[in-house]
Amino acid sequence: MLWRASGNPAGRTNGTMLLRTALFLSLLAVPLGARAATPVEGVWLNPSGSVAVRTGSCGPGLCGRVVWASGQAKADAQDSGIASLIGTELLQDYRPEGRIWRGTVFVPDMGRRFDSRIEPLSADRLKISGCILGGFFCRSQVWTRIAQVPA
Repeated sequence: MLWRASGNPAGRTNGTMLLRTALFLSLLAVPLGARAATPVEGVWLNPSGSVAVRTGSCGPGLCGRVVWASGQAKADAQDSGIASLIGTELLQDYRPEGRIWRGTVFVPDMGRRFDSRIEPLSADRLKISGCILGGFFCRSQVWTRIAQVPA
C-alpha cells in the first residue's frame, strides 16, 4: 500500500511531509546563480579580438584579468605605462544587482578606471559598459565567450 487513507505516503507523518515540501520550495527560491557558477564567469574575448580576460570570483565579488593579448594591445598598454598587460586586472570588484553586475573597469591604453556594469546578453555574450558622470555617458562593448585562450 503506497498511500494511507489519510492521503499521506506510507509511513510518513504530516511533519515529515511538511519539512520535505518546505525544503523543496526553499530550493526553488534560491537564485540560480547561488547554486551554479555565475553566467559571467569564463574566458571572454573583446570585440576586436585583441584581448582575452578570464573572469571569476575574487573575495565577495567578481574580477577579470588579462590572460592573452595581441602584440598591438601589449604595445598600446606599454605606451600608456603598463609594463605587462598579461595579468592586469581589467574588471574589478563587480557585485550582482539582479541580472546586472556593477564594478570598475580599468582601460589600460587610457590608464584610467571607470564605473562599469556587465550585462549578460546570452550564455556566450556580455555587454561591458564603462561610464562617467554618474552613468550619464557610457561606452559599451560586447565580449564573446571563448573555449580557450588564443595561441
